[in-house]
Amino acid sequence: MKDKILMGLCGLVGLAMVVFGLNKFFNFIPVPEMPQRAQEMFGHFMGIGWLMPLVAIVEIVGGILLAWPKTRALGAIVLLPVITGIVAHHFHMGDLIQGPVPVFFLVVIWAFIDSKDQYMPMIKN
Repeated sequence: MKDKILMGLCGLVGLAMVVFGLNKFFNFIPVPEMPQRAQEMFGHFMGIGWLMPLVAIVEIVGGILLAWPKTRALGAIVLLPVITGIVAHHFHMGDLIQGPVPVFFLVVIWAFIDSKDQYMPMIKN
């Protein structure tokens, strides 16, 4: 039962990450009104021309890998830094509990912990 729940949640989070990654290229989801601090921060991010396309590609690839059960462990590794940065941004802005961010973070952490047996050969002597 736990595996089926994790598979469904990883599929949904993976799909969401693909959609949000594609949105960085095609801008089909309207941007909500942001506080001044957030606008300044995103202005700095957009000033680094290669950063947002890189994040978008990592979100798309990581989302596809997370959604596919056979590559879930790799998807969790790929998405963990991105989702941690998103959580840190929302925490810094003071709106961490709004939206799906905490759920996405917990699902990626759950997938990461659930796949720990696949990571152990990398860190064993």
